[in-house]
Amino acid sequence: MPDPFFTRAALASLCRMLRALAAVALAGAAGVAGSAEGLAQAPAAAPAPAQAPLPVPAPGPALVAPQPAPEAQPGDERRVKAAFLYKFLGYTEFPSTAFGDPASPVLIGVSGSDDMLTELARTVAGRTLNGRPITLKAVREGDNPGPLHLLFVAGSDPLRVARVLRGAPGALLMVTECEGGLQQGSVINFKMVDEHVRFDVSLDAAEKNNVRLSSRLLSVASHVQKGNI
Repeated sequence: MPDPFFTRAALASLCRMLRALAAVALAGAAGVAGSAEGLAQAPAAAPAPAQAPLPVPAPGPALVAPQPAPEAQPGDERRVKAAFLYKFLGYTEFPSTAFGDPASPVLIGVSGSDDMLTELARTVAGRTLNGRPITLKAVREGDNPGPLHLLFVAGSDPLRVARVLRGAPGALLMVTECEGGLQQGSVINFKMVDEHVRFDVSLDAAEKNNVRLSSRLLSVASHVQKGNI
């Protein structure tokens, strides 16, 4: 008796199944091949753009060496001296009789330089000294200016300076700027040292005029003269 699995009908059914499986297999292979062909034919992805280099900053301007300071000019010298004159008053103790009353002004005389008088006016503008106003006046040679708390005699002529000092017996703190000014009777004498304003002090002249100078003022003087020293 023949095996039922090998009957004609069974074999025909089996052949149909095999053909169906083969068709499925062929369709799958074609899809894979098509996918592979599509990938091969697809344009290659553009490479990522290279990162642009960071811009190099332009070099800055070269450092310039500082220029030497110009030599002191007359205007600069006047400004420094005017500031000193104002400061001198704050470090000077005047006799009790130097002021008539608590409201009496501080009197400053200037001889021989209208420019210095103008500069000093700028320096003291709006300022007081121990609550007292400051008054300026020009002093001409041959005049008797009367009482002055400070007298500045400009100029380099020691003979003229001596005449002005003798003509102002009421001046207490006398300041000059000539060679040998202390010998002419001034209390303080300006001088230039390496283009800087410096000053010498005569304690004898200060004592004679009954004024006392602060030790702080004396400590910054170039030379303090006492007696013949």
